[in-house]
Amino acid sequence: MTSTEAQTRRDKIDVALAAAGWNISDPTQVALEFDISVDPPEGVSEPQTPYQGHQFSDYVLKGKDGRPLAVVEAKRTSKDAALGREQAKQYCYNIQKQLGGELPFCFYTNGLETYFWDLGNYPPRKVVGFPTRDDLERFRYIRRNRKPLTQELINTSIAGRDYQIRAIRSVLEAIEQKKRDMLLVMATGTGKTRTCIAMTDALMRAGHAEKVLFLVDRIALRDQALGAFKEHLPNEPRWPNMGEKLIAKDRRIYISTYPTMLNIIRDEAQHLSPHFFDFIVIDESHRSIYNTYGEILDYFKAITLGLTATPTDIIDHNTFRLFHCEDGLPTFAYTYEEAVNNVPPYLCDFQVMKIQTKFQMEGINKRTITLEDQKRLVLEGKEVEEINFEGTQLEKQVINKGTNALIVREFMEECIRDGNGVLPGKTIFFCSSKAHARRLEEIFDKLFPQYHGELAKVLVSDDPRVYGKGGLLDQFTNNDMPRIAISVDMLDTGVDVREIVNLVFAKPVYSYTKFWQMIGRGTRLLETSKPKPWCTEKDSFLILDCWDNFEYFKLQPKGKELKPQLPLPVRLVGLRLDKIEKAIDSGHEELAEREIAKLRKQIAGLPASSIVIKEAATVLHQIEDENFWVKLSHQKLEFLRAEIKPLFRTVSEADFKAMRFERDLLEYSLAKLCEEKERAEVLKESITEQIGELPLSVPFVKVEEELIRAAQSNRFWAMADEDALDDLCNRLGPLMKFRDQSTGGTDPIHLDLIDQLHKKEMVEFGPQHEAVSVSRYREMVEALIMELTDTNPILQKIKGGDFISDGEADELASLLHAEHPHITQDLLRQVYKNRKARFIQFIRHILGIEILKSFPDTVAEAFDHFIHEHTNLSSRQLEFLNLLKNFIVEREKVEKRDLISAPFTVIHPQGIRGVFGPSEIDEILRMTERLAA
Repeated sequence: MTSTEAQTRRDKIDVALAAAGWNISDPTQVALEFDISVDPPEGVSEPQTPYQGHQFSDYVLKGKDGRPLAVVEAKRTSKDAALGREQAKQYCYNIQKQLGGELPFCFYTNGLETYFWDLGNYPPRKVVGFPTRDDLERFRYIRRNRKPLTQELINTSIAGRDYQIRAIRSVLEAIEQKKRDMLLVMATGTGKTRTCIAMTDALMRAGHAEKVLFLVDRIALRDQALGAFKEHLPNEPRWPNMGEKLIAKDRRIYISTYPTMLNIIRDEAQHLSPHFFDFIVIDESHRSIYNTYGEILDYFKAITLGLTATPTDIIDHNTFRLFHCEDGLPTFAYTYEEAVNNVPPYLCDFQVMKIQTKFQMEGINKRTITLEDQKRLVLEGKEVEEINFEGTQLEKQVINKGTNALIVREFMEECIRDGNGVLPGKTIFFCSSKAHARRLEEIFDKLFPQYHGELAKVLVSDDPRVYGKGGLLDQFTNNDMPRIAISVDMLDTGVDVREIVNLVFAKPVYSYTKFWQMIGRGTRLLETSKPKPWCTEKDSFLILDCWDNFEYFKLQPKGKELKPQLPLPVRLVGLRLDKIEKAIDSGHEELAEREIAKLRKQIAGLPASSIVIKEAATVLHQIEDENFWVKLSHQKLEFLRAEIKPLFRTVSEADFKAMRFERDLLEYSLAKLCEEKERAEVLKESITEQIGELPLSVPFVKVEEELIRAAQSNRFWAMADEDALDDLCNRLGPLMKFRDQSTGGTDPIHLDLIDQLHKKEMVEFGPQHEAVSVSRYREMVEALIMELTDTNPILQKIKGGDFISDGEADELASLLHAEHPHITQDLLRQVYKNRKARFIQFIRHILGIEILKSFPDTVAEAFDHFIHEHTNLSSRQLEFLNLLKNFIVEREKVEKRDLISAPFTVIHPQGIRGVFGPSEIDEILRMTERLAA
């Protein structure tokens, strides 16, 4: 039944106004059918009817001074809200004409969708609800008193670097041009927070913002931002103060984590107006604002600034779209390279040392375990033959204390130390799990007991001891000890400790964005005004890469492409819609009705407090009509898939283990309906396996023993109809949470085997066997050759392109070997990653006369050529070739038997034989032989 306008006003618009604090019954707040006098039509001197010369606004919201603040034009729910747009605009201008003073703000709504139009300033925008009286009073004050931003001075004592000033100006100019969404891309360590504080200061002084929200994704970053705002804007009231949980509405600056703010806007007891903030800053906006946290931006439609350190060529296009920027064109960008190359530099450069152990490279098996360890394992009653793990399984399926101990020892040997040369400087270890972090802490304590357990500490976000004054993070930042923070995710991003001089990647990283954020922990320069005795100078920092992350991102610059995962509730609804469609198409009307009833029950259970659901009021209103469900056409099903199914991403309060069981049963029944016998059989086996893992020792499970035993028999499944499957779902679904308690076999194997250093990418040279990193040695070589070129006739001949004899080449080689850093052909082959080039070719390359390709570049070129010659390769074949390319770069050779073993058997059990035909295999083998030659 279609609602009248009066019903819409009573049931929806009045309720929404009341939620914003407006008393509909109080004429000093809300005037209903507000009478507006207008001029009669041209040529008419006297009104022809009682209503001629009058307009009646549905609602006028009044200020504390009794003057109109806003007009609200109402339409019934069955009509488009936009039909009231011009009407509401006329009312606003006519009220101003009648009463003088300022133009009222403009709203028009059909009870399902509400639009706010700040006439003369911004186009209409859809909003979640009405503003409070205080909001409208604030809007009016801002509109009346704001000054031009292009003339507003920037406080350079907060952010005075040239690029920071340019960033602030870019945003202020964009706001002046009426843009409401901006994106700043600034390298980690270039002062994004300070830039935003100076920007907030300018906006507040210019009268453009009174309430500002700064959103971060973890508590440590919130505390850090609170400290920065307190330091630079000490007179601006902030929320939260120490110990505050409930939102306070009398502050000017609000700093919150995403989950905290999401809980506040969903909590009706703490009602926070969707118009409460004038300016919102989203820190690390690429990472945290999608999926659930997108609700926050849907709720607050303020001027919004996104911040990210991710390079523009890596930023996801969704981020650009969210901030209405063209792909690759943020409002302002300042890169790490610009910061490092500035004179003087704004950020610190780094050296990389690659460290890999024998077990990481060759796995843990009988071939790699030492004889001493094999004997010990036998005495412990373990079968050495049964120990067989790939290197990639370390810290997952297998834990080896010896590997972690070796990494710790190598770190202590290679790290940058403090001024006394004894203790390591401030360091972050990036670990794969909390258990991994605790194991490393234990090893530090055991290997270095003289530091009484104070040298290294684990910092993880769920440990309350980390936070606050005197907490572990505060100790790491401001005290001499601990020197080493062992972190799992918490210190990967955002936390600023300028004195960090070592970073240890003790885990593989697959996200390019996260990788560079982790590197950013070390890029900050020291503050000369605040020296700390454990770090008085810092020219560069050291990265120990224990998992070949740099090589991974060199080969795959954007990291691992993660396919977006559909949330389980969304997948469940999608399957239900598929089953309904199949049931209708195959004439099973009763089955379709049964599933439709379940679907409607699911829709009714959507969280009403979610902003996503509130914003979808129009589409949800369409399916409230019983007629919609009478005969579901393909068109209606597509509507449900496109508009309703995505709403289920908001479901967070559910028994997901029961839901997973329901999904499997639904997939099974759909496969039976589609007569996909093989698929149904596979699904049935999976379901019976889950049922068989239910622990009968649990009293709740024991009650259903008869059904549990029956459901594992073939007879049950042969007879099972829809009623039986529903019964199974309803009775056993809630018990699935007990299943994990009984299933063992998932704990990793713990070993304590001696590991050995397989590769340390550094260069030893000269009679004293001096050692430096590869990049440092290359710099030393190139500096020496450039210096000698000015005086050495042989080098001058090479630079001029003249021929040199074998004798001259030998003379030059002897000279360079005698000079520090003792250059040899073998060392040059190692550092330039080219096993075939001759001595003189390297010299020509250094002088810029000849371009030498590194071995990885040669391999990549060969594989690119192969792919271009075979344009019909499948995705699996391309995946195999990519794996093979990386394998050759790493091992520098490949044998036929390698191609039918791990890691190639991951792609197909038969390795290359299962992916390519005989002729293609021959081609690939010839190519690999050429590369290895």
